[in-house]
Amino acid sequence: MFIQMRKITVAEGYADQVVERFSQPGIVEQQDGFVDMKILVKKRRRGDDEVILLVTWESEEHWKKWEKSDAHIASHKARRNESKPEFILNVEVSHYEVKAVKSAVASSVRGDERAF
Repeated sequence: MFIQMRKITVAEGYADQVVERFSQPGIVEQQDGFVDMKILVKKRRRGDDEVILLVTWESEEHWKKWEKSDAHIASHKARRNESKPEFILNVEVSHYEVKAVKSAVASSVRGDERAF
């Protein structure tokens, strides 16, 4: 699996607007190899907000195909005419290859687990 992480720093109080925008149905969910998107908001008491988008793909090749697709390119061209909202302070993008995944086990087995 392959994950694209976007860290979006926004002015205090604007995280919900970013969450709303990326929670809407879009074309990415229809793409071959798309697994899911998780939207996280860093818990803070005050100061700038931080929203993390974790987009999981079956493989890096699936992600690359999406990045080069006509649908993806057209969606970005349509937004070029829009000005970036002033509350978006910074965007960082990183890519990760998933090397291991741990999942929950049945509750009847959990009592027998030993901590390391």
